[in-house]
Amino acid sequence: MSVKNTARRQYVRLADQAAQQVRSLHSPKEGWIATLRKALAISGPQLAKRAGVTKAAIYQAERNERDGAISLRQMEKLAQALGGKFVYAIIPDGRVDDVIRTQAGRKAEALIRRASSHMALEKQSLPPERTREEIARLTDEILREMPPDFWEGE
Repeated sequence: MSVKNTARRQYVRLADQAAQQVRSLHSPKEGWIATLRKALAISGPQLAKRAGVTKAAIYQAERNERDGAISLRQMEKLAQALGGKFVYAIIPDGRVDDVIRTQAGRKAEALIRRASSHMALEKQSLPPERTREEIARLTDEILREMPPDFWEGE
């Protein structure tokens, strides 16, 4: 196995572990800022003083967080003021290998369908079962080779 593949496997393991830990975590209805502030019994004005902002900025940040319009920098600043740590994650839907296999399957299916349409014009199209077999075979081949255009449009 090459150094590049070894490094990629380490990234896969890291992403899969992070995803497993984060998947069960759901944002509270009021947002993390308001939830932690209330859990710590810190008022809006008290948090504003700790963060070096106005109390209106705290309530605006809480609204923005609920609306998904808060900046990462602002979340980090308020997390520190609350004695916490802001954590941001992008996790895959499922395992990394599943995301990669899905993409390979899409590419394979697009290639086979395109070839099948040309073959149909010449009345040489494959039966559905043979088409599925070819898609599966090509998917495995694409996974082994990981061509440079792997993530480009099908």
